[in-house]
Amino acid sequence: MLIIFLIAASAVSIGTIIYGKKAIKKGKTGNIKKAILTTVSAFGLIMAGAVITTVFGGNVFAETQAEAATSGAASGAGGIGEGLKYLSAALSTGIATIATGFAVGSVGSSAIGAISEDSSLLGKTLIFVGMAEGIAIYGLIISILILFV
Repeated sequence: MLIIFLIAASAVSIGTIIYGKKAIKKGKTGNIKKAILTTVSAFGLIMAGAVITTVFGGNVFAETQAEAATSGAASGAGGIGEGLKYLSAALSTGIATIATGFAVGSVGSSAIGAISEDSSLLGKTLIFVGMAEGIAIYGLIISILILFV
C-alpha cells in the first residue's frame, strides 16, 4: 500500500512539472497561488495517506515467531522506521550544509568588500561568517540526535 502512495505522489510531482513546462511554452497565464495550492494539497493528501498507512497499518506479510526470530536476527533489518531515521538524518545534514554554503557565500563576499574598504572591520565580519557556518553545526547536531536518541 505504501508503494502505491509513493507512486501516486511521484505521479503528481512529475505531472505538475510537465504541465508547468507546457504552460510556460504556450504562454498561459493564470493564478499561480491557485495552481500551487492545488498541487501542494494533492501531494499533501497523498503523503498523509502514506504516513497514516505506515503508522496504523499492520504487517502484510505475516511470519511465524520462529521465522521472525531467525530472519530478523540474521538480516538485522530495522524496517521502514530505521530507514526513515537514516534518511531524515541525511536530509538534515545535507540541507543545512547547502544552506551554509549559500550563507557563507553571500556573507563572505560582503565581508571581503567591507574589509577592503576598512580593515578595522575584520573582527566584526568574522563573527557574521561564523554565524553563517553555525547552520551546518545545527544540522549536524539534529542528525546526531535523530540517530542516537
